[in-house]
Order: sequence, then C-alpha cells, then structure tokens
Amino acid sequence: MVIAIINQKGGVSKTTTAAALGAGLTLRGYKVLLVDLDAQGNLSYSLGAEESNFTTIDVLTKKVKAADVIQHLEQGDLLPTSPELALADKLLGDTGKEYRLKEALKPVKGNYDYIIIDTPPALGVLTVNALTACNGVIIPAQADVFSLQGISQLYATISAVKQYTNPSLKVMGLLLTRFSGRAVLSKNIAGVMEQTAKELDTKLFNTTIREGIAIKEAQISRQSIFEYAPKSNTAQDYSDFIDELIQG
Repeated sequence: MVIAIINQKGGVSKTTTAAALGAGLTLRGYKVLLVDLDAQGNLSYSLGAEESNFTTIDVLTKKVKAADVIQHLEQGDLLPTSPELALADKLLGDTGKEYRLKEALKPVKGNYDYIIIDTPPALGVLTVNALTACNGVIIPAQADVFSLQGISQLYATISAVKQYTNPSLKVMGLLLTRFSGRAVLSKNIAGVMEQTAKELDTKLFNTTIREGIAIKEAQISRQSIFEYAPKSNTAQDYSDFIDELIQG
C-alpha cells in the first residue's frame, strides 16, 4: 500500500503525520518505507537521516536506484530528501516526468507493507509524482477556512491525476490536525469539513489530532512521538488514527 500525505497548505502537520504513521505502523510489525519529497527536509531530519551522496532527487533523475539510496533507521526505512528537490520542476521536464517516482519504487515495492510519501507544500511535479505513485491519499487539514479553500484546489489536481496518470487513485480521507475540541470555531469548521468530504466522495476521519508540545519536542530529539512521549495526547491520537486507517 502506497499512501501520499498531501496538502499544498503549509503548517497542517503533513510531515508530522507521515512520521507518526510510519513509526506507528513499524511498531505494529509492518515493514515501512518513508519517502521524503519535501526539499525542506523536516521528515529526513526528524527520522535521523544520515548524510548521503545520493538522495531522492538522484532517484527521480535516474542517476541511481532507490534500493541504493534507502537508509535503514529505527523509525523505518527512508528515501532521504535534498535541497535540490526545490528545482524538481526544472530538472524533471521530459515526457513521462509524472511517472518517475512510481517507476523508481517499483523494484522495492514488494519489500514493504506500506510506503508513506511526504510531499512539499505545493502542487508541482513532485506532488503529481506522489499522486501518480500512490494507491491512496490522506489530506491533513486544520479546522480553518483556509484549509477548506486549499482542499478544493487540491481536489482539482487529484481529479486531473485520476484522469491522466492514476485512474485507481483514492482519497482515503481528511484528517483534522492541531485540533482544539474546546474551540467553537474548530467544532463548526469540523462540521463543514465533514460535509465537504462527502461532497468530494471521501470521509472525515473520526480521529482528530490534538495540538501538543510533545510532538515538537520529539522532532527536535529526533524520536518518534511513541518513543518520546507515549502517554501524550498526540501519541494517543495518532495511535487511534492508525487503528482507524488499518481497519478501513
């Protein structure tokens, strides 16, 4: 199963969700590969990636095979990022550019139960590659009006990808992150998002991810939230989310 974590809006816990999902699935005994497509490198850093001569951009430009770049880390295997990914729209300009990631992952796909792709906050060639390579999409979003606007824009891209490069692509659901159950506005927008999900032929996950300082501390210490603060609200929420995801 290949899952892309996507939202072109920044600050919605995309990388946090990718890392927690990878770590949680690994703890449950699944073999997991995380793919960092964000030039900012937050996922690679938080997982404790090692310095490497080759990264994801070298895989996408066919300089090297994915198997030769994958790092084996405590929180799961990783295809690490590079700042050069910021130039991907220029470097990947030839015919078939949308299929580069799918082609690169094909030889190693059978080694993993789950491949989790963390994407940049943009709707460029890297996001299209992620959408073309994956089976399902998870959209993290905050309970605010800007997230609603972003989701509509994202769905236009998803629809185009379904039409041209990945007809079987499925949106698995919207995941509310950095959620405050006490805020009236959050509750109201959550209701609107549930309706939006139905209109877009998907669902709003029952689990919401509460805001918490522990997740930031875990990232700084380069540990998973389950290792750093297993009793925190965030760890519990992500654990519940993973259970919900596995159960379908």
